[in-house]
Amino acid sequence: MLGANGSGKSTLIRGILGVASLLHGTIELFGEPINEFHQRWRVGYVPQRQTIVGGIPATVTEVVASGRLARIKPWQRATALDRQHTRDAIASVGLADRARDPVAQLSGGQQRRVLIARALAADAEVLILDEPTAGVDAETQEKLTETMSALVARNVTIVLVAHELGPAASIVTRAVQMRDGRIVYDGPPRPIDVRTHDIEHHHDERADTSRDRFGLTG
Repeated sequence: MLGANGSGKSTLIRGILGVASLLHGTIELFGEPINEFHQRWRVGYVPQRQTIVGGIPATVTEVVASGRLARIKPWQRATALDRQHTRDAIASVGLADRARDPVAQLSGGQQRRVLIARALAADAEVLILDEPTAGVDAETQEKLTETMSALVARNVTIVLVAHELGPAASIVTRAVQMRDGRIVYDGPPRPIDVRTHDIEHHHDERADTSRDRFGLTG
């Protein structure tokens, strides 16, 4: 999902997650109306620019294991299966060698990978990443892209929110561009004019039918 600041990307994401009110229209997750959907663990979310507070005295494993709480009843304790899912999630983001390290010792990009692993630990089938590569160096962007590519190979659906695709362009199969709360393009990825944040030289009939402003508040 592409667009400049204020184009409506985050508002749309909040609507999908059920935390922004609808003015009109409906939202469904896995074929169910959003207000009737209770398997929240199936959708993982990593907010924009979020990292883990450096003062938290927790290890990578402890933070990722907290993602399993959505699958554990309040009166239950973590099982061997829960611990295995935690280890698998950490390995999937390339941090197996840092599993016992305090998160405070990790870089910002590594902390974002920990947050991705926390979402995956719950067996998320759809992962929403709000500008995961923003504000990090080129090497970290490449690492995050490698992580996303590995997840796509495991059939995890990724909804990537970004100003421009950058290194992630190689793994994107569908681009949705927003402007002023409207979808102005929906189709195969194409180059972005960084001066205007517009997809260059395009015309798509599907965009013409999608120009109504989103019925979301916030």
